[in-house]
Amino acid sequence: MSEMPFIITIDTEGDNLWARPREITTRNAEYLPRFQALCERFGFKPVYLTNYEMAMSDVFVEFARDVLARGAAEVGMHLHAWNSPPLVPLTGDDFHFQPYLIEYSDPVMKEKIKVVTRLLEDRFDQAMISHRAGRLGFDGRYAAMLLDEGYRVDCSVSPGLDWSGTPGDPNGNGGTDYRAFPDTPYFLDPSDISVPTTDGLLEVPMTIRSCGLSRRAPWVYRIPLLRQATHRLVSPALNHLCPAESNLRGMLRAARAARADGAAHAEFTLHSSELMPGGSPTFRNAWDIERLYQDLEILFEELSTWCCGMTLKEFHAWFGESPGRAGSSSPADRLSDGTDNQEMARA
Repeated sequence: MSEMPFIITIDTEGDNLWARPREITTRNAEYLPRFQALCERFGFKPVYLTNYEMAMSDVFVEFARDVLARGAAEVGMHLHAWNSPPLVPLTGDDFHFQPYLIEYSDPVMKEKIKVVTRLLEDRFDQAMISHRAGRLGFDGRYAAMLLDEGYRVDCSVSPGLDWSGTPGDPNGNGGTDYRAFPDTPYFLDPSDISVPTTDGLLEVPMTIRSCGLSRRAPWVYRIPLLRQATHRLVSPALNHLCPAESNLRGMLRAARAARADGAAHAEFTLHSSELMPGGSPTFRNAWDIERLYQDLEILFEELSTWCCGMTLKEFHAWFGESPGRAGSSSPADRLSDGTDNQEMARA
């Protein structure tokens, strides 16, 4: 049986940005070695999708340079428009409203992407290949700009979710509506980023799966009292491979559903600050962090029996060989080929 590629993506950013701080700290960089060690123990390779303040953190840069030198991780780009230079005010208080990059003008978007890309390349001495949009706000203009800067992979799509009700600029239209997007990897068309094409930017969506009851009787989740009872007794409508959104049972449901579907990949998502006590609203203290690691041990233990750890860069190289049938060859075999590894190292 072919092994499923398992991709761990970490939005690597400042401490508790949900609190909308005006002075952004990066203490969570000190907590990443424990997570990295856990991943390495199971043969997995995290992708640290890194934003401006973390690229400026010497603690993070020292850590990331080490794991990159050992081939144990990847560094990609993550962009929070409100504090990524050049700082061009869009709202009355950008640090409060945290506008999406796609709400800025094209020239400002391009310059922000260029500046943070060059910063990351200078700090890590390698080209940036992989990307996730800040606050998951993504569109065709953004995709085209990434291609112009040499990016090959994006992982912003959260299938089944609608962020249009989550505002950035209070005079804007909110975030991106991903309800009609594929949940499988595809080369996207910048003229309509929900439509697969034959080449270009590879979209690798997050792993989010609807439960069986939601597929059979979606009306149950539209009635508040029924929805609450069903969440407690059966399952939420959507299960995420993400510990901030789903508990251990939900994450296992999402991963197992992807496997049952014959999916080309499974993608785990976390914020770096969620590995630090008090770094997020979800994991507030040391006990929460220990419980998180207990869940990750169980999750990673199961996935290690039928998954192969990959970075986004490695997945792009593997998937690009046969985009219509990526599951037809073993990713472990693909990654063991020295020629292919050299090609990826030069990319």
